[in-house]
Formats: sequence, C-alpha cells, structure tokens
Amino acid sequence: MTDEQLEPLAADLGVPVASLPRIRPRYNIAPTDEHPIARMEFEDPEVILAKWGLINHWIKDPKKATQVASRQINARAESLFERAAYREAIERRRCIVPADGFFEWSGPKTDRRPYWYHRPDGGLIYFAGLYDFWKPGQVPGTENAVDEAHWQPTFTIVTTTPNALIEPIHDRMPVIIPGGAIDAWLDVRNVPASDASKLLVPAPDDLLVARTVSNRVNSVKNDTPDLLIEERALL
Repeated sequence: MTDEQLEPLAADLGVPVASLPRIRPRYNIAPTDEHPIARMEFEDPEVILAKWGLINHWIKDPKKATQVASRQINARAESLFERAAYREAIERRRCIVPADGFFEWSGPKTDRRPYWYHRPDGGLIYFAGLYDFWKPGQVPGTENAVDEAHWQPTFTIVTTTPNALIEPIHDRMPVIIPGGAIDAWLDVRNVPASDASKLLVPAPDDLLVARTVSNRVNSVKNDTPDLLIEERALL
C-alpha cells in the first residue's frame, strides 16, 4: 500500500482519513511484518497495525508463538470451523487486509519466477482475514521493555481454491471480499459466521490481472517500487 491509497481505503470503510494509522509504503511484505488491518470496534470500523502470522491469545511461550505465527500465515476457508486456532476468530474476530496486489511464484526452486496479481485499475483489494491479540511472554533480559506490557495484534489471511487466473500457478488464492460485502464480513455482532463464511469463495476470474515482475521480489530484504516494474503479462 502507498500513501495515495489511504483516501480510498478510508472511503471504502466509511472512516475519516485522519483516523488511519501512519502507514509506511510497502512493496514486498513478508510474514511477521506489520500491516494494516480493518476490524469492527464495537459498531465502527477501525484500522490498526498488526503482524502477519496469527498467534492465538492463549499462547504464552515466545518460542512457541514464533512457531505458531509461521504456521498461521494463511488459514484454509474449508477448515475454519474445525480448527481451534480459527474457530473462535471466525465467530468474533474477523478482519479485512487491504492490499494493492499479491505475489505468487512458479518454476523450479533454482529459478523461481514471481507474478504480481492486481486489479487492472490499480485499486485496492480486501483479503478476508482473522485476527487475535497475544501478550508476549517475559523474555529474560527484557523485563523493562515497554512492549512487553502490551497485547500484540496478529492476523492471518483466509485462502480458498483458485480461480481460472490463479490456477495455472497455484492451488490456493486469498479470499477477496467485494467492496459491498465489507460490512457483512466485519460485523461479527450481527452477521453470524455461518453467513459470513458464504463470502469465502474464489474471486471472479476477471477481477485481477497478472504479470511477471522483478526477481528481486524473491528476497524480503528488497522493498522498493521498482520491484513492480512490468516485464510481461501472464498469458
């Protein structure tokens, strides 16, 4: 996301731009990175910064938390009601994750080719997400660290089966919530999970386009606009 996208994000959520947290433009977000999510705080949408990789609130051990976060970057839509890690969240803690696109890769490990999937008009897309808060455990030597006293928000992105565009490259894709259904997904007070889960379907085949981008995307150390330089459209 970039600064130019804050205004459309605020408009889609129906919140003042001034209420959004300070967001640094990002071009190559990796698991454990901080990213904005939108959730419902009482009856109003709220945008907060959270770390990618859901850690459940009952996790106490920092080492285990790290392992859990790495496993819970994505959550399969088909098993949300079956897994304890997500069952409570789908009922009480649904969120959306705004982005302007996402990467997938093809090819052998020695020559991974990144593709960027995005809207043709460059507009935002909204991934279905779940979030939770956990309190980092007391790590020896950090007893006076300020952040040890606070609960850390974390999130996961819900995935589903691919549409026709994604299928040649990957067998999963993130669930994209249509703009008109944002309120239904976020409103955990009035929309039961059984109804909200009906939104967890592949995006229309023509919603996104794809193209290859710089191989520098393959390293999370690279996070600059030139990563998205167009090379060729995906046939």
